[in-house]
Order: sequence, then structure tokens, then C-alpha cells
Amino acid sequence: MKLQIHPIGNSYSEQAIDLILNIQQKEFNIPITIKDQPDLLQIESFYTEAGGNFWGAFVGDELVGSIALVKFDERAGAIRKMFVKKEFRGKELNIAQELLEVLISFCRENGIDDLYLGTITVLKAAQRFYERNQFVKIEKENLPAKFPLMSADDIFYHLNID
Repeated sequence: MKLQIHPIGNSYSEQAIDLILNIQQKEFNIPITIKDQPDLLQIESFYTEAGGNFWGAFVGDELVGSIALVKFDERAGAIRKMFVKKEFRGKELNIAQELLEVLISFCRENGIDDLYLGTITVLKAAQRFYERNQFVKIEKENLPAKFPLMSADDIFYHLNID
């Protein structure tokens, strides 16, 4: 199984929606719909044109993972849409780690020094993953004013990239 990660645009919206909604709704019972995430219908204008990006992880032709960066300030970005299909998770394939490294490399190349993200309490494995990658938990009050808040998020992290 060969993994490939590359930026994706609007032509992948349907696959991204399938991947992400399945994980959110079926696996974690998060009451969220596509109406709550219109960014998935306009990947290019929401992510790419604003200075961020949206990457897909593919095994063959199958989209098995995603990660996105919202650039919300001159030197700051927010991680969004970090998902890996259940059967492709784990250390063997290391897809989440690969996705994060692609995003961090993009930040370094584009002068983004500070990364933030929000997640939710039930996603324990996600929290452990970010902590293993040197993200530091911060209080909501300490987020930058321009941070794009998602209503479901209740746990927040920051990473300074140097």
C-alpha cells in the first residue's frame, strides 16, 4: 500500500465530505452536518486562496485522510479537518503523522510560525496525538482574536514552529 499526500481542491469535495462526515457522525456520534461545514464545498476559496491549503492522503485512488490549514493571520494558522479512516489509522501507516508533517513543512515554507487547533473532549486519541507532537493545551481565552472558532470545539492547542 503506497501512501500519497497532495493538495486537493473542489474536485475532491464529495470524497472529502464522505470521509469526514462518516467519521464525525457514525464513528464519534458528533451531531454535525455538511451545513455546519460549508468550507468542504468550497475548498479552494476557503483554504487555498486565503493562503492555507487542504491535503488529501490517498492509498491508490481512495481518499483515506485529510488535513487543512486556515491561514487567519499574517504568521498564524489553524489546523482543520484532520481525519483518517479508521482502518488506515495507527503506527504502521502513520498517515496522521505524515499529514501533520506536510502541513508543518508548508507553514515553514510560508512564514507561518504559530499553529492553533480546536478539538473536542471525546476525541481522546487526537489529543494524545497532538500532545506527542509538542502541541500545548491552551485555554480558549488565550486563542488569538482572529482564530476561526468551531462551535463544537472545547479543547484548544498551540504549537510554535521554529
